[in-house]
Amino acid sequence: MVFPRDEDKGERIVQALAKSYHPTLLFWDKEKLSDILARYDHVVAVMAVGIVVRSLCGLLQDKWTDKPVVAVDSCLRCAVPIVGGHHGANELAECLAKYLGLFPAITTATDSSGRPCLENAAASLGSKIVNRNSSKAVNLAFLKEDVPVLRLKGPKIVLVDEEVAVLKRAGIVVGVGARKGVSCAEVLEAVDSALAATGKRREEIGIFATTDLKREEAGMIEAAKILGKEMLCLSEDVLNAQIPSTPSRASDLGLTGVAEPAVLALAEKLILPKKAYGRVTVAIGE
Repeated sequence: MVFPRDEDKGERIVQALAKSYHPTLLFWDKEKLSDILARYDHVVAVMAVGIVVRSLCGLLQDKWTDKPVVAVDSCLRCAVPIVGGHHGANELAECLAKYLGLFPAITTATDSSGRPCLENAAASLGSKIVNRNSSKAVNLAFLKEDVPVLRLKGPKIVLVDEEVAVLKRAGIVVGVGARKGVSCAEVLEAVDSALAATGKRREEIGIFATTDLKREEAGMIEAAKILGKEMLCLSEDVLNAQIPSTPSRASDLGLTGVAEPAVLALAEKLILPKKAYGRVTVAIGE
């Protein structure tokens, strides 16, 4: 959102964010801000932080439902997450830094310290936080050390205190393996074919998982973005701890497999064993 005088700067931001989001340029109208927050997932306001804060203060509810809002100065020097830092605003500020060279003025303790946070950990695992009141204690712990993640398969009864976060998976797990240099189109076509075979839809994907060796694979990274998911890269130890149903070519890389072991590590049950679609292998679990 911009004042009419800053329309050209708004256009620059729209063009930059189009690489990772689906932005729309709007002119600032305080009276319509409530409707805009309800309609859009993120807001970038090119104006002083004070204007944004005074306009938002009567509309805020809580950290779990407030939309991520980032203020950007009219010289395009700084991107300041105002609310929703752990829910997309910090990531948006980092994106503006990457594409436009703005300084991301991130103030959340974990992120500014280069540490993980509960909200991002849950998102990377395709999960929702059941007991949200645990976030303060867990994030404080993250500032000092890594917090272990434990996975329990039921039936079980678990009794936890307020310093233990309980996560519940939201959506299916899609495990993907691919040959080097695979294109985004190849990955998406393979995933869509696998989803069709199980009667699932893209919207049901909770986790897009692969091997840590594919962390820089451009085609897979782009496919994950289009699917609206972060690419979860699993370590060799995690993948090799699983027992896939059939041998894999990934043995050449020292792995028992990629697509199916990724699903076995994260899902309750396998609903589609690994299947090859050209240069891409896909498995699905839930």
